[in-house]
Amino acid sequence: MTAALHDDNPAPGEWTTDALDRLPDDGRRRELLDGQLIVSPSPTRLHQSIAMLLGAALQETCPAEFDVTQGVSVRMSRSRSLIPDLLVTELDAAARNPSSYLPNEVLLVVEIVSEGSRSIDRVLKPALYAEADIPFFWRIETETGIVVHAHRLDPVKRVYVEHARMSDGILLADPWEMDIPLDRITPRSR
Repeated sequence: MTAALHDDNPAPGEWTTDALDRLPDDGRRRELLDGQLIVSPSPTRLHQSIAMLLGAALQETCPAEFDVTQGVSVRMSRSRSLIPDLLVTELDAAARNPSSYLPNEVLLVVEIVSEGSRSIDRVLKPALYAEADIPFFWRIETETGIVVHAHRLDPVKRVYVEHARMSDGILLADPWEMDIPLDRITPRSR
């Protein structure tokens, strides 16, 4: 979905990160894809609850040299800026309190698939994150319960290769050793 544009905003295809930075901080989630402005709808309660719970679990388990955050953009170029649902960055980069990161400062990006973002989260974003050489990508599916698809970058082919599919919990040796039970990231329900 594209935002309603004003006369003083760039034409479609001509958006840059500079123009993006001039927009008001009104809570809208804006991303750039090759100069096209993309405005995402508000996420659902399920999406946000998983992001919050997973972020807290990752923060508890990650080594001291990393930081976990959510909703901060990764600037890949002047015409490309994406906002992962969660990201793990170098602590030195996080100490700047940035509103955006460079790809080389990011260790892991996580996308939680929503009904309105399936193709973007399953195909487009992983391809762009891989092209930017971000080492790890996780995709979380919620259609039939929570399933975590963990991917590692193949640095030669610059594509992600799935190295784990988990529906009972997150048990991984990298990007660091972790054992997070699935109920730790499952939102409350009746």
